[in-house]
Amino acid sequence: MSLLSVRNLGKAYRTYRSEWHRFASWFGIPAKPSEEHWVLRNVRFDIQRGEAIGIIGQNGAGKSTLLKIITGTLQPTEGQVKVNGRIAAILELGMGFNPELTGRQNAVHAAGLMGFSAEQIQHITPDIEAFAEIGEYFDEPMRIYSSGMQMRVAFSVATAYRPEILIIDEALSVGDAYFQHKSFNRIREFQERGTTLLIVSHDRSAIQSLCDRAILLENGAVMKDGNPEEVFDFYNAIIAEKENRTVEVKQLEDGRAQTSSGTGEARVEEIALYNNKGEVAEFIGVGEQVELHLKVKVYQAVETLVLGYSIKDRLGQMMYGTNTWHTEQVISQPQAGDEYQFVIAFPANLGVGSYSIQTALVDRDTHLTANYEWRDLAFVFNVVNFDKKYFEGSVWNEPIITIKEYRP
Repeated sequence: MSLLSVRNLGKAYRTYRSEWHRFASWFGIPAKPSEEHWVLRNVRFDIQRGEAIGIIGQNGAGKSTLLKIITGTLQPTEGQVKVNGRIAAILELGMGFNPELTGRQNAVHAAGLMGFSAEQIQHITPDIEAFAEIGEYFDEPMRIYSSGMQMRVAFSVATAYRPEILIIDEALSVGDAYFQHKSFNRIREFQERGTTLLIVSHDRSAIQSLCDRAILLENGAVMKDGNPEEVFDFYNAIIAEKENRTVEVKQLEDGRAQTSSGTGEARVEEIALYNNKGEVAEFIGVGEQVELHLKVKVYQAVETLVLGYSIKDRLGQMMYGTNTWHTEQVISQPQAGDEYQFVIAFPANLGVGSYSIQTALVDRDTHLTANYEWRDLAFVFNVVNFDKKYFEGSVWNEPIITIKEYRP
């Protein structure tokens, strides 16, 4: 049985000609609204126990509305949500907090609304205070809190006891880096113990490090549901190509989905990675000096041409990326038929594992103004440790360790 089941969910905001028509609609009396705006429509998915799901999409896609319906703070217009477990949620920052009450009083009140007994609240309040780490402000009115301090109290209350389902809506983007690290550590601990995670975030790294699945919402509907890397690649492509006419998804031999998009004025015709012997290679040694060769052809004259590339690990997290706008090597006025050879030399200071190259041909520092071609998984290569001391991690950063012995 699914821990959380969403079936044909829809939410519409309606305007009626009069309050009498609105009142009649509450009792099932037919009353046609004068205006109707659907925020969600036909949303359907299941979440199993222990899964970690990321919800992504552009502003206005319906992400926050979906979470509010799941948590019961908003009623759907159609469809249903079935939850088989206790939910802890952090939605809008400060939601449910009274600015005139102290942090401690708000924590007690919020824990009570979550269904904890007086004895449980008394037991966990010191833990909430300790985890929040806001010192004497815990007994000060919340109206003097910064957004980061509100976030600390809200997260500490929501995670005081391990919930079966933890729902977070962008809240962790607020506040300092220290508390974000602390929060993510607690989330991972909960995951290891079986908590199901549902998180809304624009942070690709957070989604890909925490989640094993992602759901893309577009115009209130589920557009894609699957592997976080593939879903994010598709999401980036539709952002770059607003009308979604040139987005193409191709299945590669290794089973992964390659997403490409663009208007086609210029394209990468060839791509290869050369090792330090000048040979085309798919296996590179840790720290080896390599060259990435790309042949680009212009099919239609444009004002400017910029090549961007990034290196991503097997989870799709970016290891490094830049473009020729930032290196001040923009090509001006390229004409149809022109071809360019780009050679990018760099040391493969990466950890052992599989990596991919993502390419982008654009007009300036971002793909949002003009996207000639964007291609994920343009080239895949592996890094192996031939001659370096054993290490772990995604970056080779071999230290020099000095030890001095002091004798009494």
